[in-house]
Amino acid sequence: MHSSRKIQPNLARPSPRALFLAMTALAPLLSGCGSSSKDTADKPAPVPSVETLYNNGVDALNARRFTTADDQFGAVEQNYPYSSWAVNAQLMSGYSLYLQNQYTGAIGTLDRFIQLHPAHRDIAYAYYLRALCYYEQIADIERDQKGTEQAMAALREVVNRFPDTSYATDAKLKIDLCVDHLAGKEMEIGRFYQKQHLYEAAIGRFQRVVDDFQTTNHVPEALARLTEVYLALGLKDQARKTAAVLGYNYPGSGWYSDSYAQLVDDGVAHPTGQAANEKPEPRGFFSRAWHAVF
Repeated sequence: MHSSRKIQPNLARPSPRALFLAMTALAPLLSGCGSSSKDTADKPAPVPSVETLYNNGVDALNARRFTTADDQFGAVEQNYPYSSWAVNAQLMSGYSLYLQNQYTGAIGTLDRFIQLHPAHRDIAYAYYLRALCYYEQIADIERDQKGTEQAMAALREVVNRFPDTSYATDAKLKIDLCVDHLAGKEMEIGRFYQKQHLYEAAIGRFQRVVDDFQTTNHVPEALARLTEVYLALGLKDQARKTAAVLGYNYPGSGWYSDSYAQLVDDGVAHPTGQAANEKPEPRGFFSRAWHAVF
């Protein structure tokens, strides 16, 4: 009886050389399989269309997400620099900076837009927005008024270049406010000089208000202050004539009532008002009446 014996498969181990050759042959295949997903991950995302970028910027601006808006408009200019969308994006970037109160940056952006695109359909708006950037920076009357003068110059440029637009209409209103602001500054300085008994300097400031800012509501006070200064200097005739101009143009004002009372107290006018009510010949709103005084 034969003894049973299992037949074992031939499991002879490959030689080291054979194993090395096999791995070398498979290496390119393994490398190709592993780098496929990596190459896909490193590939940059496609740039959205110019319309998408621009509209995203507008939507972000309307939502007051300014950082996003600036990024989107900047992407339009960077990726599509020669498109009409890039031109519009530049103007919108200026508007975004204006809304963020970054007026210096906005002015720089709008100046560049105006220089590069003088015939653009929205050029009037660019000039107007630039003027608003100056206007918003007007300081109170206690501070230097260089900004007010810059705002006036920019607003007048809007009126002169685009007289028949709604921008010019609003610019004219703002110019009047600027003029009133400058007159207020002159009055503040004049009152300071008057308190310091620097009467000659005070006269110069008050007279400038009368001469250069005739349409403002500071003129009655300027005339009344001039009357006070002349009385303080003993120049009664000049005080009487100045009060006459005040009474002629603003007969019912409190400033005239105060000036007339001072004239009476100083013996320059009679209680009946005969001297102080002396009316200069009307030759325009102020021009001839004022020159008759001086």
